Amino acid sequence: MEKENFNDRVKELRKELGLTQTQFATKIGSTQRQVSFWESGQIEPNIFWLIKLADFFDVSVDYLIGRI
Repeated sequence: MEKENFNDRVKELRKELGLTQTQFATKIGSTQRQVSFWESGQIEPNIFWLIKLADFFDVSVDYLIGRI
């Protein structure tokens, strides 16, 4: 099985909460465009966003980036 990467994990976690990209972006103080870029792998978040996302989803940064 191929290891999940950041964009897969964020998309999966967002969908598990039943949130659209726009709803999710609003909740974390981001934009739908930025969320779309993360989920498509066009950009990677900086450490600020990694921590914020990990806290929001109640997971570790290691989990988000596919280390575990």
